[in-house]
Amino acid sequence: MIENTVLTPQEVAGMLKITKNTVYELIKRGELNGYKVGKKIRVDLKDVENYKNRTKNTTGEISHRPIIKDDLSYSNMFYPRDADISDGFVICGQDVLLDILSRYIEFHCSGIRTFRSYVGSYNGLLALYLGKVQVATSHLWDGDSGKYNIPFVRRLIPGIPTVIIHLACRMQGFYVPHGNPKKIQGWEDLKRNDITMVNREKGCGTRILLDEHLKLLNVNGKDINGYNRECFSHLTVASTVARGGADLALGNEKTSLQVKGIDFIPLQKERYELVIKKENMYDSPFKSIIEIIRSKEFKTELSGIGGYDLTETGNIIAEL
Repeated sequence: MIENTVLTPQEVAGMLKITKNTVYELIKRGELNGYKVGKKIRVDLKDVENYKNRTKNTTGEISHRPIIKDDLSYSNMFYPRDADISDGFVICGQDVLLDILSRYIEFHCSGIRTFRSYVGSYNGLLALYLGKVQVATSHLWDGDSGKYNIPFVRRLIPGIPTVIIHLACRMQGFYVPHGNPKKIQGWEDLKRNDITMVNREKGCGTRILLDEHLKLLNVNGKDINGYNRECFSHLTVASTVARGGADLALGNEKTSLQVKGIDFIPLQKERYELVIKKENMYDSPFKSIIEIIRSKEFKTELSGIGGYDLTETGNIIAEL
C-alpha cells in the first residue's frame, strides 16, 4: 500500500513537522521526489520515507548531500504552484532573513499570507518583471562598474520603475578545508591547475560574482576542475569542502560558522537588497515592509543571528 499512497504538500508538511513552503523547497532542490498532476504537486509516501531514511545517520546529525543540477525535478519553479496565491504575497530569495521578514509581514498585515520562492537573484528579478512575484531580492555584482544590483535591475526589469531598498551587507569568500592545505589566498588562485572547486547554480548572486571575477581574470570556468558541479545552497557547497569533495567553494561567512572542518577566506563585502515596483511602494503590505525593515525590533533579531552588517538597513538605495 505504501507504493500507492499519494500525498499533497500539506500532508507531507504535517508528516515532517515543517511548513508547506519548506516542502516546495525540498522538491525544488531535488532532496524530495515530487511530480505534477496538472498544476498540482504530489509526493508518494514511499519517497517521503526514503527522504527520512537518507537524512538519518548513526550520529543523529543531518547529512548534507550535494544537490547536483540534474537532480532537480522542477528547476523552473518560480513560486509554489500548488498554493493559492490570490491572497498571498511572494518573496524571492534564499537568505534566512527573508523567513524572519515574512513572519513580521504576516503579524503586522492582517489577512496577508506570505510565500517564499527559493530562487537565485537573477531569476528572482526576472520573476518580478514577469509579475509572478511581488518582491525580489538581489546581490548581483557587475564586474564592469563594480556596483551591486542597480545595473542588473536596469537590465532585467526594463521600462518598469523600481525601488531598491537595502537589507544588509554580507561577506563573501572562499570555503577551504581546515588549515587551508592548498594555501589558497584569493581570486588569482582560480588560475591554478591543482585546484578543484564545487560551484553554485546559474542565476544565483554567488555564481554571478564568481563568473564576473573569472571574466576579469580572463579565465574560462570550464578549465577549472569542478566548475560544472553545481549545488543549490551555501550549506551544501560548504559541507562538500568539509568532506574533502573540493578544495574550495564560494559562499558567505555566516554559513562557514555552521559547518565544521572548513576555514573562511574573506574576499568581498556584498550588498543584499530588496527590489519592488515603484507603483506598489505606498500600498499595503509594501509600505509595511519598509517600516518593518527599519524597525528596531527587526534589526535586533538580525543582530542576534549574526553575520550581517546592518549599517544601511532600510535605506532606499535607488529609484530607477
